[in-house]
Amino acid sequence: MGFTGEKRYNTVMSEKKQFCYTYILRCSDGTYYTGWTNDLEKRIASHNDGSGSKYTRARRPVALAYYETYETKEEAMRREWQIKHLPRAEKQKLIDSGGNVEAAAPGNGSE
Repeated sequence: MGFTGEKRYNTVMSEKKQFCYTYILRCSDGTYYTGWTNDLEKRIASHNDGSGSKYTRARRPVALAYYETYETKEEAMRREWQIKHLPRAEKQKLIDSGGNVEAAAPGNGSE
C-alpha cells in the first residue's frame, strides 16, 4: 500500500477557495501601481509599510483605487500585464467605472 498524502493534501487545500486579485493603487504622488495578489488587505498593508515593492516604497501612502477578482493566479497575472500596458487614461477609465472597490470614498469615480 502506498501513501497518498499528496492527493489528500490537494483535496484538503481545494476545500478552501482562495481568490486572486489584480489591483491598481493610487500613490501619494498621483501615479498608479498595478499588481496581483491572493491577499488584498495584506498586500496593501505591505505596500504601505514599505515592504511591498520598490516603486511604492518611495510613494507612500498608497490607496486602493481599483481591483478585479479571479479564480486563478494565471488569470490575475494575465490581467495585471494587460493593465500595466494600458495608457494612463485607460487606467483612469477603469478606476472611474467604480470597479470592485468596496470602500470607495465619496466622489471617487461615481459621478
